[in-house]
This record gives sequence, C-alpha cells and structure tokens, in this order.
Amino acid sequence: MNTTEATNVDDYITEFPQEVQERMRVLRRLIREYAPEAVESISYHMPAYKLNKKPFVYFGGFANHIGFYAQPVTHDTFKDALTAYKQGKGSVQFPHNKPLPERLICDMLQFKKEQLNKL
Repeated sequence: MNTTEATNVDDYITEFPQEVQERMRVLRRLIREYAPEAVESISYHMPAYKLNKKPFVYFGGFANHIGFYAQPVTHDTFKDALTAYKQGKGSVQFPHNKPLPERLICDMLQFKKEQLNKL
C-alpha cells in the first residue's frame, strides 16, 4: 500500500496509476450507492466509511490489488463466494489483473449495511 499523507479520498485515489484509480472509483461509487449516508474519511492511511458511527468498510490500493475490508463477519458470510481471492481476517484482495466482482461487492455492502442498521 502507498504510505499516504492524503487527507481525503480524492487525493488518495490520485496517488495511483490511472488503471488503479478507475478501479478504486468504481469501488467508491458502489459504496456511495449502497450507503449514501456513510461518512467518508481517511483512516489507517486508506479510504474509510462509517455508518451509524460504526466502521462500515475500508479499501486500500496496493501494487497488485485493491484490499477490501468489510470486517470478519461479512467475509465469513461470503467465504464461499470469496474463495477465488486471497483473503485475510476481515479482508480480501481484488487483483488488478481480474475484473472487480461488482455484484459480490454489492452483496457484501448490502449485508454489512443491514448488520449495522440492526445495532
């Protein structure tokens, strides 16, 4: 991941090559579509979104992938759909050499939003 001093998501995204910027813009658009009320910021040196004052999702740019962080409960729920991707606890890597799985991301965002709205 880039070590960034960006203070907003626009600046963060522009630190990456054009192709990666486009992928991050798609991810950002999906997040905004599914949770327009989410508060956007930079946290842990990456784009972060809070919903109902709770962590919603994060994403970060890396040399070979975009890291997507929707927290362990979300990733556990979608573990079968995520088997094609490298994963960590609460994270998944979407490689730059494959299309973003937009439908899967949307499903994860919807699930996470529903979870936070129950709190």
